[in-house]
Amino acid sequence: MTIKFFPRYGKAALRLFGLFLLTAGGYFLYLQATDNFATVVAGEVYRSSQPSAQSITELEKQYGIRTILNLRGEADSSKWYADEVQQAKALNIVHINFKMSAGRELSPQQAKDLIAIMRDAPKPLLIHCRAGADRTGLASALYLAAVAGKGEEAAEEQLSLLYGHLPFPFSRAFAMDRTFEKMETFVFGSS
Repeated sequence: MTIKFFPRYGKAALRLFGLFLLTAGGYFLYLQATDNFATVVAGEVYRSSQPSAQSITELEKQYGIRTILNLRGEADSSKWYADEVQQAKALNIVHINFKMSAGRELSPQQAKDLIAIMRDAPKPLLIHCRAGADRTGLASALYLAAVAGKGEEAAEEQLSLLYGHLPFPFSRAFAMDRTFEKMETFVFGSS
């Protein structure tokens, strides 16, 4: 009986795992196809993956984007960067660079600087990194918590699988979650 029990349930578990991988893969393809674009605060802040020049034009027309916050930092020798800066300039969109890595925590001062940039930037603001998942998730969470005054739960949703972020301690990008946790006292006060 035990010999037959494991093969039957083992096959079912493998099928279930395969279905999970297929679903997850399909969702990540969907995020790429939609530029991982989402509203953080309607009319105020939006998030996305690396926008193309055409996407910038469309976002400016549809959402009135006045500022782009690039979390990848300056990359003068890269075509994506030159296209982004050129398109922003052509549309009179303010372009701000704030270099950060998804694999490294921000210091409290860096996080405060990022919050100040987002608070003071002309709105509507588009925040982006390469995939729009990790760095963009942290920036969006900090904006919701520190600038928009939303609760912790709403802010933490920005760092979730919904946007392609892997909020697990074994993930390299968990540095973004640790940064947000360390900033909670600053943002929400003592608990």
